[in-house]
Amino acid sequence: MNDDVRNIVLGVVAAGISAALGWLARTYLWKRKLRRKQAFFGLPANSESLLVVNRDAGSTELSVHRYDVFALLELSALIKDCGAHAEVITQDAARQGFGERTEFCVGGPTSNRRMMAHIAAMLPGVLVKVDPSEPGPIRMTYQIGSERYLLEKGVSEYVLLARLTAGQPGQSRPVFLFCGQTAITNQAATRYLARNHERLSRKYGDNSFVILLKVVNSQAYGPDVAELVADVTRAAQTPLPTPAAARNSHRAS
Repeated sequence: MNDDVRNIVLGVVAAGISAALGWLARTYLWKRKLRRKQAFFGLPANSESLLVVNRDAGSTELSVHRYDVFALLELSALIKDCGAHAEVITQDAARQGFGERTEFCVGGPTSNRRMMAHIAAMLPGVLVKVDPSEPGPIRMTYQIGSERYLLEKGVSEYVLLARLTAGQPGQSRPVFLFCGQTAITNQAATRYLARNHERLSRKYGDNSFVILLKVVNSQAYGPDVAELVADVTRAAQTPLPTPAAARNSHRAS
């Protein structure tokens, strides 16, 4: 074997080794990324999850708003990427606890009774004005701690995106809440989660969090422009003062 043939053979072997090492490295990084994604969503391969569907608050029939359908499609893609499976049930049929399966709950408390139950149980610092007798600008106002966020439909709309766990982190499957003032904000929150789950995972890990998003000018931009307003985890999980306690505090001051 002359030098030219030997150099060609060595070049082919080196290229093969480099390609194999590159493939192994890419496979390792892909698997590590997938494991982090599965851990954040609580969705190991072949696990089961729950998609809780709300109803269209503006309809007298048991229908789902089209933006909420789009939100469910966004979540279904995330679940499929993790190699998991989803069961879709309506909000009035979800009669079980949480922690055994990852749950994705979509819709505000006016259209989703399970969302109302989750907020009451796990977010005592959140109050949503749902009384139909309230004036239009006041209805669907979000109070989180001492701050209030009014709905300006089509202009400025708010949505809570939360990842909550019962008990110690890592010991139970999380519940994801997409609690918006309007249907389009629910889709905006699911899209925000799909785009930013890696950053959220790095920041919060397996811990619970609650963030407030503002959807800007949905009349023009749809669900695409969602701004992070604040991390409201502490305020949302701290019980609001009772009216009597608030009055006493006011008198004392």
